[in-house]
Amino acid sequence: MTDRIEVAATELRPLLEEFIMWAHSNAPDSDPELVGPAALWHRLAFSQDLGTWKRADLRNLLLDRMPKVVEDPDAAADGMLPAVDAYLTFLSQTGRLAKGSDSLAELQAELDDVEDEFVELMEDLLDEDGAGDDEEETGDLGDFEAFADELAELDTIRLRPDSELAAAARQSPLVAKARDLALWVGSGRRVGEDTLLTDTEVEEALTTIGLPRPETDGPVAEAVPYLWNIWNLAVDLEFLEPGEGNTVAVQDDTAEWPFDDDEDVLDAWMLGLHSVDYGDPELDDDDLTMALAGLTRGLLVRLLLAGGSRERDELARELAEAAADLDELGGDAWEAAGDPLAPAIDWLVGYGMIAVEGTTVSLTPLGTEGVVHLVDDADIEVDARPAIESMSAHELLALSAELPEDEADAEFAAWMRLREPEKAAEELLDAAAEDESDALIRVQAASVVGTLGEAAVPAWQAALKQPSLRPYAATHLSQLGVEGAPEPTQDDTHWLILDMWTISAGLGRSEFVSSLQDIGSDMVNGLLEVIWKIPHAHVEELLDLISQVHPDKQIAKAARRALFKARSSA
Repeated sequence: MTDRIEVAATELRPLLEEFIMWAHSNAPDSDPELVGPAALWHRLAFSQDLGTWKRADLRNLLLDRMPKVVEDPDAAADGMLPAVDAYLTFLSQTGRLAKGSDSLAELQAELDDVEDEFVELMEDLLDEDGAGDDEEETGDLGDFEAFADELAELDTIRLRPDSELAAAARQSPLVAKARDLALWVGSGRRVGEDTLLTDTEVEEALTTIGLPRPETDGPVAEAVPYLWNIWNLAVDLEFLEPGEGNTVAVQDDTAEWPFDDDEDVLDAWMLGLHSVDYGDPELDDDDLTMALAGLTRGLLVRLLLAGGSRERDELARELAEAAADLDELGGDAWEAAGDPLAPAIDWLVGYGMIAVEGTTVSLTPLGTEGVVHLVDDADIEVDARPAIESMSAHELLALSAELPEDEADAEFAAWMRLREPEKAAEELLDAAAEDESDALIRVQAASVVGTLGEAAVPAWQAALKQPSLRPYAATHLSQLGVEGAPEPTQDDTHWLILDMWTISAGLGRSEFVSSLQDIGSDMVNGLLEVIWKIPHAHVEELLDLISQVHPDKQIAKAARRALFKARSSA
């Protein structure tokens, strides 16, 4: 049986590799990894032809075979059916759904029919496996969850400006290799059934990206894992995409890398960020390889926790101990790899994330940005903020809204020290005018600019032209006694009230009701008579909310009348 599995897996591998590339662009929400076991057991148990799929076989595969062989019932319950759907769509769209198969629509209908029963079977497996007991699932060496508490306690991490990060990303040797490989692939290179490229093509590809031909007695394609990592990176970066039929093609704008626009550069670099996993050691034994899975991420998180730098030998000792603790094969895997840190460091240097000087390994600014994104992707809190000198006024206002008052004050003070008061006022009010619906940003900006006194007069005068800022500008200019400044009107006052109600509503129902009760029923009633006329972005939303939550039925009724008037006049 083992030989049959190996033969079937070998037959499937090229097709699954193409599917993974196809899914990247056409079914990004599916998990291609979940297709492998289903496709393999379909080949072993139901059809010698990889492209022949029948409704009955699909049902038997999912309800009879998969419950016996699935390794992760939880992941299968969530993602196997969408993944199989994507795979069948891929077969149909690329002409691989063989004649004699049921139609794609019929196969998809079968997936719908078995969904509830399949999920129930997976849940039964979870129960049988003791899901919910006291045993905790152990992650790999790159499991950030194990460091969640330490990450939360880190001092504020300051991220560098996008212009600086983009300049570093443009220098990434690995991205340049991925570009060159994609350009070599061209507009429609046919890929093989057993391996993506022939040995001759592999040798050409190696020359293209500056890698030597390996000494091997077997197929060259099986001895160049680094080349396939570059290939996969090109797919991640969207430099390569599946073409028609059995082909793969370069994306039109690939030759333009490094792009001129900083945002485009960073967007592309972030697409390839998860390629850090390609730095993990690859050994001849799959079990030993898995024992060192996540090593590259483990290196990165340890650098971040250490403030950015560690001695290489210390990292090696710590990771070796972690590997031995996590997996009974960890020690053997570490020894078999020789120097497991070497491929990890090589990949991270190539992606611009670390630098090595002597025996010291350090995160680059680009690397720090990348690790923070990976930590955030893992839903783990870390206090990372733009560098004060590169923080825009809008970034400052948005960040400060989420900070405790003393921390927000410190951020404002540090930011202000880098600017003349007149310039600071102008930038803050310009940021507040960007989005008329963002009352919190507007109130924050007005509050800070209000502390700048006469230095802010030119900025306030300019803000009079902005409908959302005019109430604040008129109020502050009046308070400063500026000659010729307009007096605040009743409409201005009503706008300020709507802004405060908007912020209060954002804090929750109880906070909103409390703020209404604080000003008294008579005043609320009076405001409802006139406030519906104000062209505020949230006036209808607020009137609707008052009608739903206010405990006084008369006020709720008045709010409904006002809402009707507001909608009728819109």
